[in-house]
Amino acid sequence: MDERSVLTDSEERMKKVIEAFKKALASLRAGRASPAILERVTVDYFGIPTPVSQVATIGVQPPRTLVIQPWDKKMLSPIEKALQKADLGAMPVSDGNVLRLTIPPLSGERRQEMLKTIRKEAESQKVALRNVRRDINEEIKKAEKDKEISEDTSRKIQDKVQKLTDKYVKMVDEITAAKEKEIMEV
Repeated sequence: MDERSVLTDSEERMKKVIEAFKKALASLRAGRASPAILERVTVDYFGIPTPVSQVATIGVQPPRTLVIQPWDKKMLSPIEKALQKADLGAMPVSDGNVLRLTIPPLSGERRQEMLKTIRKEAESQKVALRNVRRDINEEIKKAEKDKEISEDTSRKIQDKVQKLTDKYVKMVDEITAAKEKEIMEV
């Protein structure tokens, strides 16, 4: 068992947790326009469910309007229907060429719901990070038991994995705080 490969593997797995967390938060509507809001919206494109971003250009008109311009004008109506079905809290308006989706400001109650959702998601990501740590520590202890590494080496690697875990848990806290601030200031 090589210390460097164990730490590299741990860090890669923890980075994936952070990326998944960022992606989950990006799709939360924070009262301002962001193309990420439409990531989960799909439209029927020649019988294939396709993300809106793959059939149209999505632009932002600050502070709260998304402009969706289909590459094929025939897709305007299907995109409009997909946006209506997506329950984004805003209705698209068509001018025959583009769709405009104005994101309404968040109510105080909705902000509190979103904060709860964000905190719940953050906690589940911390659990995922701790699970990575647990799995790696089990591998280290098994290597120690099988006499592949010494007890001192095992402790040293486990300490480094703990420091890595602390670093990524702190990252989750920082990302959470930034998203909470964004929701509360809009």
